[in-house]
Amino acid sequence: MPVHEVEADVRRCARALGQSGCQLSALPTGVVLSLGYGSPATFEAVEGSLRLDQSAEVNVIQRGLEDGTVTATEALERLVTLRARPHRYDVPGMYAGGAFVAAGIALILQPSLRSVLFALVCSPLVVALLRVSGRHRLLTILFPSVAAFVVSLLAFWAGEHGWVPGPLRSLLPPLAVLLPGALIVTGLSELAAGAMVAGTSRLVYGASQLVLFGLGVGAAAVLLRVPPDLLANDRSHDLGWWAALVGLVVLTVGISLMEAVPPRLVPWVLLILAATFASQVLGQALVPSPWFGAFLGAVAASLGASAVELLRPRLPRLVVFLPSFWLLVPGSLGLMSVTQLGLDTPFAADTIALSVGVICAISVGLVVGSGIARGAWFVGRVSRSQLRQRAGRWDRVSHRPGRSR
Repeated sequence: MPVHEVEADVRRCARALGQSGCQLSALPTGVVLSLGYGSPATFEAVEGSLRLDQSAEVNVIQRGLEDGTVTATEALERLVTLRARPHRYDVPGMYAGGAFVAAGIALILQPSLRSVLFALVCSPLVVALLRVSGRHRLLTILFPSVAAFVVSLLAFWAGEHGWVPGPLRSLLPPLAVLLPGALIVTGLSELAAGAMVAGTSRLVYGASQLVLFGLGVGAAAVLLRVPPDLLANDRSHDLGWWAALVGLVVLTVGISLMEAVPPRLVPWVLLILAATFASQVLGQALVPSPWFGAFLGAVAASLGASAVELLRPRLPRLVVFLPSFWLLVPGSLGLMSVTQLGLDTPFAADTIALSVGVICAISVGLVVGSGIARGAWFVGRVSRSQLRQRAGRWDRVSHRPGRSR
């Protein structure tokens, strides 16, 4: 979540608790908070990312603080125990979710039955590596390279035997849940909002993660002596138009299982994913370039999530919005760019230009979508206030002496 949005949420909660002089500075790794000018400040470190079900619970706590149904003490107790909450679907749900996510992205990104089967085979390996790496710090650091190396070995080996079309593109779906595309786009959004420290740090960290993934892919390509034609950004079209629609549903199921999304939020996640995908298709139909489709998709994702929150205030915007990044695939394009550049392939320049254009378009689209949403919220709030004022004036006039019959 961008730090400027975090700061806005914390300030709203502080005002609801009677601390209107609250000052804070949010960073990707922590928050510095003071309750007033000149008062002592405290630093709270961020322990790591949350699952979507945990993010939904944070939203419930925030709403409770704002409307007074949750006290500060109750909120603190619930937040302290939040990270210890067990996964709704336990370990089998994580493996099943990873398989569904990989298959869904394959149906959208590389619609070929062979690519889908490859994604289903590699997904358990990636999830197993993910679970093991979380227990050891060294493995956590090396995890991007190790996961990319293992999947790339299988992809390039299968590609050389003709079992997988476009191996460089087919290896992306199993790795998609790990790629830092959302991190990079969030960093650009923060820079656009003036949060220079947070935005720069996210961009640098996201770029370093892409380099680590690229090293794993490049090492596999060098080890197997992969010919340059297998490193092209070739998209298969073996399946029909229906593949993307099925992929949306499969992807939604996978996200719900892997991130333990509460069942009541699953239809809303599917709705935002569908709106994002439809906007992408419309944009590419209007302008034959991926960047415009990415721009419209980002606008739809940001604006749609805000509209859902406006219509249903208890629904967390972040939970229905974040899955759209897996559909916009900025991280996948970034990984292809880094890999082709590192291996000095003749396709590198075109892929890099495409990736930069798409990532920048997504960032601008998010800013535009959130700006439209804030404007609509302000207009709606002013309109409701004016209606209440007019109703109050009419009520006073109607109750004047001599007005009643």
